[in-house]
Amino acid sequence: MSFLNANYSNNESTTTYGPLPTGEYEMIINKAQETATKNGAESFQIDLIVRNDLDGVPALAETNKKYHNRHVFNDNWKRKATGQYDMQGFQYILQAVGVPEGTTIATIDDFARLLVGKPVKVYVKEEDNEYNGTVTKVNRVAPWNYSQTAFPNVAHVSKDKNVADPLPQSYSNMSDAEIENNLPF
Repeated sequence: MSFLNANYSNNESTTTYGPLPTGEYEMIINKAQETATKNGAESFQIDLIVRNDLDGVPALAETNKKYHNRHVFNDNWKRKATGQYDMQGFQYILQAVGVPEGTTIATIDDFARLLVGKPVKVYVKEEDNEYNGTVTKVNRVAPWNYSQTAFPNVAHVSKDKNVADPLPQSYSNMSDAEIENNLPF
C-alpha cells in the first residue's frame, strides 16, 4: 500500500482566483479568534465562508452561487491609543448573529463562541491595498457591513473535511455541557 498516487484530474485552476467582487454575500462565520502579528499588534479575526447551500436562490446567482466556499477574513484591530477593541463595531456583528439585546459577554473567547457557525449577510468590498510599493486587490469587510441573514435555515456543507460544520440549529440554545452530553462520541 502506498502513501499517495499522483492524480491531477481533480485539480482546479487557480489563475482566476482573486478577491470576491464587491457585493452582498450570505456567509457562515467559520472561525473567530484573537490573533497577533510578529510585532505584537492584536486583532480579533473572523473567517467568513460564502455559503454553498443557496445556489437555487436566483437573487444570489452572481454572488453565492458563483463564489460559494470562498473565504474572506475580517480583522478587527485593537486601537493603539487605548489597547482596546472597538466595542461599538462588535455590536453590529452581535446584532447580525441574533444575540439578544442586553446579553452580557464575559470574555473575548465567549464572544468568539457566540459567533462561530452563525449565518450572516455581509457586504464585501474589493479594494486596492498598497504595501511596500506594490498594489494588490483585497477584500475588506467593516463591522457595520454585517447584517442578519435572509436565510436563517442553514444547510451549508463544509468543503474542508478537517473543519467542523456549524452545530445544528437545535444546539444553538444549549449549554456547552448539554451539547457534549448529546454528542455521539
